[in-house]
Amino acid sequence: MNAHGIAHQYGDHVDTDVIIPARYLNTQSHRELASHCMEDIDKDFTSKMKEGDIMVAGVNFGCGSSREHAPIAIKASGISCVIAKNFARIFYRNSINIGLPILECPAASEGISDGDEVAVDFDTGVIANITKNETYQAEPFPPFIKDMIAKGGLMASLKAREV
Repeated sequence: MNAHGIAHQYGDHVDTDVIIPARYLNTQSHRELASHCMEDIDKDFTSKMKEGDIMVAGVNFGCGSSREHAPIAIKASGISCVIAKNFARIFYRNSINIGLPILECPAASEGISDGDEVAVDFDTGVIANITKNETYQAEPFPPFIKDMIAKGGLMASLKAREV
């Protein structure tokens, strides 16, 4: 399991109401949530984002409410991984629960610029900034988290065990 795409860089303290504004929380459609992802701080996000792209941010990414809508909107928009200096704890857990790979790596957060081509190896935790010919080291996922993400999240992982 790996990620490879163009970086979309955001700053510090990006909260869940910015990731998916509360006015759209009345839908359960993942596609509809994705269509409004980041629109209050980046109106062009959905038009410039390509399947597999990578979101990069600063400190405290995903602060705010505890709703799963925010990581769902990010994942449904096609983002393959979120890299930040650190994440709000509930956002971190919600992301893993829905199968969105997220990595904490301050050096990558500081070194990657908007538009850089980035590759992530989830087995080793190596993040490669192809544009700048730099690498950064994040803590790789433990096997049970990798398995959960590969299966699409916690519920899908539990259902797979029942079979």
